[in-house]
Amino acid sequence: MGGMPQVGIIGLGVNNQPLVRFFLDRGIAVAVADRRPRNAIEETLSRLGVESDQVHIAAGEEYLQNLSRWPLKEVYVTPGMKKNVPEIHVLASRGTRITCETNLFLELCPAPVIGITGSAGKTTTTTLLGMGLKQDGRHPVHVGGNIGTSLLPRLPQIRPSDWVVMELSSFQLELVTRSPHGAAILNLSPNHLDIHGDFSAYRAAKAHIWDFQSDDDWALIPADDAGLASLFRGHRAAPTWFSLQTVPPHGSGLDHGWLVWQAEGQRVPIIARDRLKMPGEHNVANALAAIALHMMAGGHPDAISEVLGIFDGVPHRLEKVREHDSIIYINDSIATAPDRTMAALNAIRQPIILIAGGYDKHLEYETLGQAIAQSTVRAVIVLGQTGEKIAHAVQQSGRQIPVQQVADLATAVIAARKAARPGDVVLLSPASASYDMFLNFEERGQRFRELVQGL
Repeated sequence: MGGMPQVGIIGLGVNNQPLVRFFLDRGIAVAVADRRPRNAIEETLSRLGVESDQVHIAAGEEYLQNLSRWPLKEVYVTPGMKKNVPEIHVLASRGTRITCETNLFLELCPAPVIGITGSAGKTTTTTLLGMGLKQDGRHPVHVGGNIGTSLLPRLPQIRPSDWVVMELSSFQLELVTRSPHGAAILNLSPNHLDIHGDFSAYRAAKAHIWDFQSDDDWALIPADDAGLASLFRGHRAAPTWFSLQTVPPHGSGLDHGWLVWQAEGQRVPIIARDRLKMPGEHNVANALAAIALHMMAGGHPDAISEVLGIFDGVPHRLEKVREHDSIIYINDSIATAPDRTMAALNAIRQPIILIAGGYDKHLEYETLGQAIAQSTVRAVIVLGQTGEKIAHAVQQSGRQIPVQQVADLATAVIAARKAARPGDVVLLSPASASYDMFLNFEERGQRFRELVQGL
């Protein structure tokens, strides 16, 4: 096993898996701690090309207590885990550095990193920026982070002149002590309170994307969000802005039906708003953010213009699955919080049969109930842990909307089909996470696709 472990890795999810090989390849002894049984951990290690006798393993329900028996210099915590637990405090009190895979990458990456976070729109904006810089073609582009790809294994291929684009979640930012060179917070609304505890802690985690920037760095801020503008005050980076309401002196905005970029008094038209293929006002905001990030990175305006003219969205985000019997079925499984579902409702003009509900992240649903009452929704099918909360919010909204509670997604699709009329949209937009029934929102969205295709 290479002697006493120096590094602990808590959780062998997508983020942390590359850490095992990274440290072993450098001759650093590793301890892996995971709640799963030992044989499941060994299977994961085998897929990584690691034999179980190459690492120390702490498995099962007592995995954190077992990890603490080794005098570790560093512990890398999986992103979605609560950090405020006694076992982590014990390790920290001994002088163990509590950190994460994202921080390691930010410390070692030789190229400037553009980081993108927010409560919604991260993946769309990250994808657009990556596509835009690839279309520009002047430098290699590396896209990763919360979008599903760890960039740690790519470090040997990254050169100082490359472009690196990272989607960053609040979980990934929670333990960082470095900030990206260019850093965007697209928006902020309560989310993941089951892990962070309260909105203040969630907000503080997001702010880490700016907290460690220097005078040589830059930040992207939504000019229309007074709360985020206030959060940025006191930070050292140079601000750049994006806005749906105006054209900032330095940033992107809307001008007579065009998405434009403005800097040093020069206004550059990028694309006409009616040429965007992505539906919804929130996607106009995502496009404006991508424009600002692309231009700040030094990309050519024609490159991002071309991408915006062809990009029709990321899977599970207002994704049209099928039109059947003159009813359109839309997969918006990414809507893991109420604000995302409200954005979806604003993007659809046809009558809606809404399927909502899932894992409870301790969010409030009264505002969603009001939004449903003011939208084109004419029936709601609810399921999961939050189903009752959403049903209650709709019933208290003041508008009489039929609400049906069901046990699972298959039953929900059947109920929605029965409630729908020709010209309606059946919208899966859960306003909740998926963990009560599915591994993640992608699995939930794929199941919805399968059920709809089977109608």
